[in-house]
Amino acid sequence: MNRTDRMYAIVEELRAVAPRPRSATWLAGRFEVSRRTVERDISALQQAGVPVWAEPGRTGGYCLDRARTLPPVNFSPDEAVAVAVALGGVAGTPFAGGASTALRKILAAMRDDDAAAAHDLAARVHLLGAPADGPGVPAVLADAISARRVLRLRYTDREGVPTVRDVEPLGFVGSSTGWYLLAWCRLREAVRAFRIDRVVRATATSERAPRRAVRPEDLQVPEGDLRTLALLD
Repeated sequence: MNRTDRMYAIVEELRAVAPRPRSATWLAGRFEVSRRTVERDISALQQAGVPVWAEPGRTGGYCLDRARTLPPVNFSPDEAVAVAVALGGVAGTPFAGGASTALRKILAAMRDDDAAAAHDLAARVHLLGAPADGPGVPAVLADAISARRVLRLRYTDREGVPTVRDVEPLGFVGSSTGWYLLAWCRLREAVRAFRIDRVVRATATSERAPRRAVRPEDLQVPEGDLRTLALLD
């Protein structure tokens, strides 16, 4: 997440819990940065006129006056895809039609470039049945998918053997056993699915990953079981 996106996200986080405070330590953990980085971001927001102030005390932190700020009127590509994944859970219910309409409204409100990026990101999310709940996906993985950055992974396989490998991120696969990072593994010279909960550490490199197409046979799943996320029917 770049600084501009992070500062925007900090404002929305403070708005969501207002008038309660969020500590710099909590925000640092939430956005995977240092406390000092959060404090610099807050200072920049204050200098820009955002009504954020520090509340002292053991349970204090940063607060936002939500009455003096406007809520967001747009969605980012990853937010639109997140909504699409969540709405997939209402398929087959009386609310499926409403879910489809809601998603169409979200896309219609987005800028053309953001909507195009959302469709591109959705095409790299593949589902096998109903995905199970699992650990959160580290921001560095999600960002690398959008930015097409080569990742260096510290990964532990199913046998407990640790490896370090460079991978070219291709997307995500959600299944009943959890979420996986789909990537071209330069160590194995093939497409591999890495369980998110076995990724010990992920570091984005400066190298841009080449475009690669993913075929169902690359994932070694029965034909017809794999479903690619679609934002619109």
